[in-house]
Amino acid sequence: MKAPNFKYARAANVDEACALLERHGDDARILAGGQSLMPTLNMRLSSPSLLIDINRIEAMRGIAVDGDMIRVGALVRHVELAESVIVRRHLPLLSDAITHVAHPAVRNRGTFGGSIALADPAAELPACAVALGASFVLASRRGPRVVAAEQFFRGLYETDRRPDEILTEARIPAQKSGTRYGFAELARRQGDFAIVGLACIEAEALRLVFFGCEDRPRLAREAARANGIPAIQAALAADLKPMSNLQGSAATKLHLARVLAGRVVGSLKVVGA
Repeated sequence: MKAPNFKYARAANVDEACALLERHGDDARILAGGQSLMPTLNMRLSSPSLLIDINRIEAMRGIAVDGDMIRVGALVRHVELAESVIVRRHLPLLSDAITHVAHPAVRNRGTFGGSIALADPAAELPACAVALGASFVLASRRGPRVVAAEQFFRGLYETDRRPDEILTEARIPAQKSGTRYGFAELARRQGDFAIVGLACIEAEALRLVFFGCEDRPRLAREAARANGIPAIQAALAADLKPMSNLQGSAATKLHLARVLAGRVVGSLKVVGA
């Protein structure tokens, strides 16, 4: 199939992109890596009147240390995350997770911001952002707005981003030396979306974020307060309400979440070790 007719605009900067979004609202789509957008266009699942190409906006690129925060531009490609010395040193959870994202061809084009903004419940990066306590910067003609990752994901492909806003960057606290972390997912094949996945951080407290289970990344609060792996696994029944789908039944996903909790919590790595 071929994509429907649409107009195309290349934004030179964030202000220009925001002006176009303000003018066109829900009738416009942002084009960055295009790894999710282009298939939906070609299958006629999306019919925007305008594509706004943001690939030339330099202010949305780059990975940098800013005090105890790591700034990740929305246009950073997955491959850049995988190859970044800053990410390996300060955000090793992301380094572990990024190898599970799709396949090399997708990672060469797909962007960090695109994955976050799409909010696929089986995607790795939204779960990692919640586990790491990230915040997202959203720009509009009204000015910037900062939203915590935990509040950003609101449902199935639904986020707190407003129609006239564009996600420009993430601000992620650097993982301190001695912090423990772990990541794992279960998928039918390498590169497939996860049936169930888990991103975990243990600093002052344990943060367990499951993905692929519900309509968004889910922070397992009761399990995080439990003492010992068997108690953590048992507490997941109170935290998770998995959705049955083609990947498995709700009961199967809860079982797999417990399996992953045992594997990940039982073999956490240490930052700086």
